[in-house]
Amino acid sequence: MPSKSGKFDHSPTLSGTSHELDPYLPRNGNLGYRIARYDLDLTYRVSANRLTGVADLTATSYQQLAKFTLDLASTMRVEKVTVNRKAARFSHRSGKLSISPQSPIPAGGPMDVVIRYSGNPRPVRSDWGEVGWEELSNGALCANQPNGAPSWFPCDDHPEAKATYLFTITADSPYYVLANGVQISTRRRGATTTWVYEQVEPMSTYLASIQVGQYEHRKLAAKPVPVSALLPARLKTEFDASFVNQVKMVEVFTEMFGPYPFPQYTAVVTDDPLDIPLEAQSFSTFGANHCDGTRDHERLVAHELAHQWFGNSVTLARWRDIWLHEGFACYAEWLWSQRSGGRSADEWARHYYEKLAASPVRVPLADPGPKQMFSDWVYKRGAITLHALRLRLGDGAFFQLLHRWTDKYRYRSVTTEDFIALASTYTDASLNDLWREWLFEPQLPAFPAPH
Repeated sequence: MPSKSGKFDHSPTLSGTSHELDPYLPRNGNLGYRIARYDLDLTYRVSANRLTGVADLTATSYQQLAKFTLDLASTMRVEKVTVNRKAARFSHRSGKLSISPQSPIPAGGPMDVVIRYSGNPRPVRSDWGEVGWEELSNGALCANQPNGAPSWFPCDDHPEAKATYLFTITADSPYYVLANGVQISTRRRGATTTWVYEQVEPMSTYLASIQVGQYEHRKLAAKPVPVSALLPARLKTEFDASFVNQVKMVEVFTEMFGPYPFPQYTAVVTDDPLDIPLEAQSFSTFGANHCDGTRDHERLVAHELAHQWFGNSVTLARWRDIWLHEGFACYAEWLWSQRSGGRSADEWARHYYEKLAASPVRVPLADPGPKQMFSDWVYKRGAITLHALRLRLGDGAFFQLLHRWTDKYRYRSVTTEDFIALASTYTDASLNDLWREWLFEPQLPAFPAPH
């Protein structure tokens, strides 16, 4: 939360310093420590939707702790907890796992927390619908944003609390399992296969994801980064048409936004329809309805890819700044449209400005409130805000700014104030009026004019 001076004290990535609870999601996130690494050893039985897990969390306290909490949905049953190899007392109710180590953890002390748990995972109910672990007709996926991660693993569920991950997932052998990061190994034993993935670039909990399905793996390209696809065999022909530009998008966005921030990218297509695609760190998930043999959903392919830069690598420190994710990804749709021979970014900005003007939402973009944070108002007004900035700075300075933004804050947590400060270094003129009108005042400003 901002201080009286308007500054926000945030500590990115793996620092041991504190963070504050987020007023948009005050029941998620925990105080007193920071987790540096999650080692998740999971076994999943698809037919029974049964998950058993051992979560080994490496953390550091930033104050003395006689008790601390983690986020974990009540659908998961906790069987045993140890802290620094000693059994710990615990209670688990209302989505919070409260742990009391045998001896208080001193400030700055190491914490190795191991939780054994199991259950039948299901989504968490939230103000934005059901989020988290979701059964498919023949598999499962994780759609965590913004608070669904506790549906399947114990965590400090705060977007600023980034950590590294090791996933070890055992599932029935007919199924392909994908998790964030780079695949380290697969090992088949009888009727099951164990898949190991390591995510070394720091990641927020809501971006952690596992996909389980009877998928075929296809390599689409090796450069500029490896690009792959997971899809049902029946959708091969449709995929070739609907995702024909996937590799070209990676190339174009690398040119526009800077180097792709992760070792690889995968497009997953489920055998089920999905209401909306889902982003996760290093991959995106689309429904069979988004892979219909046309390019009608290509803007969504662009949107989810852009989140690898804006949202996954450079991540908000507080949910009020969601425009830093969705406004940027939406503007990437318009940039791709123009580059691929469709409407220009300016034409799309004018098109959606008229829609926003016809149905105004009286909230400021920089603090829309939890009910509006995933509304089209935030997505489209955020994108038009970037278009206004582009018109003010000019193309050269604007795209230099985007490159610098993704480079300076790679794998870190950011606020609106960080973007404002960085943008000010790309012009000698004041941008205060632009920020006031587009970010901080509820009413929609006039459509931006070139300067």
